[in-house]
Amino acid sequence: MKFGYFTLTDNPPAYGPGRRDPNRFLLEVVEECVEAEAMGYHSAWVPEHHFGRFGVLPSPTMMLTHIANRTRTLKLGPATVVLPINHPLRMVEEFNLLDLLSDGRAVFSAGRGYDQGEYTPFGASFENSRAVFDEQMEYMMAAWRQSPFEFHGRYYSTPEPLTIVPRPVQRPHPEVYVACFSKPSIELAARLRVHTIFAPFAAAMLFGSVQEAARESKRMAMEAGHPDPKVMCSYFVSVAHSPSEADRARERLLHYLHSILPVLPSDRSTAPPHIAYFVDIVERLKAMKPSQLGDRSIVTGDVEHCIEVLKRCEEGGLSEVILYFNFGELSHRDTLAAMERFAKEVMPHFAEKNEPVVAGRAS
Repeated sequence: MKFGYFTLTDNPPAYGPGRRDPNRFLLEVVEECVEAEAMGYHSAWVPEHHFGRFGVLPSPTMMLTHIANRTRTLKLGPATVVLPINHPLRMVEEFNLLDLLSDGRAVFSAGRGYDQGEYTPFGASFENSRAVFDEQMEYMMAAWRQSPFEFHGRYYSTPEPLTIVPRPVQRPHPEVYVACFSKPSIELAARLRVHTIFAPFAAAMLFGSVQEAARESKRMAMEAGHPDPKVMCSYFVSVAHSPSEADRARERLLHYLHSILPVLPSDRSTAPPHIAYFVDIVERLKAMKPSQLGDRSIVTGDVEHCIEVLKRCEEGGLSEVILYFNFGELSHRDTLAAMERFAKEVMPHFAEKNEPVVAGRAS
């Protein structure tokens, strides 16, 4: 099982007047990605968020292209592109170009998001986001798997056969993941023969655990004819030196979760049916205490406990876990220290680990 660096660049208004400067924060994320490669992480994943309501990175492709120029081996992916506020044709072109400029290191991941405030300014329909997203993914896979390609759907159609240039280095396309918070998303990934990525708390709500979600996702994919489906998950992580440090990590996570509640659908009377499950998530989060944030939410505790939790993921069939270190206002310095401790004390206990890139790193 491999490990990646992951951040949502969380910096919501609820963090208050002392919250991180967005410009400086993004430059620190770049350095964290560069150091992730040096420490032996396999990949780096950055988000798409707009208008400072949650995160502060509006363009994952631009960020990843810059990181590509600073690294040599790191796989580079968005977690995730909010596809319904983007045009699928543009996304194919941009990720093909990222794959070319990174010499075959691009990964694509897409989801629908959950913040209506990111939809409205772009003129995108939050209510129809599931149907639009499904068609967008079909469009993108057609563009990647056929050249020239045609597509005729309800929301998107090509006026004539189109040829996409440049073509990606990875053929026929970079690895593709669907972010899954619901069973229909898993079904879509299976039908399109692409991979899945879960958040453990969402997987636990759907199937009881991320391991069971992985098994169900793989079963559905193989039934649909996908010969080698992969499943990833993201995890908040903080390897602790003491029980009190683990308690502080849980408190920091709850601070983060409570601070992002304003962007989540919380009114059952107005939430579109396909995203109404977020109302239940919000209600649970409002009542939650730090002590209730267990292994389904965060990997924390001593080294042995962190290894035990992640071994269960490996045994459950996950190919990679991407790790969220800098949540809840953790400083850049402390983030780098947390990344290094994980790389030195946890990562060696797993089969797949990239060799650290120390000397001669691209700059």
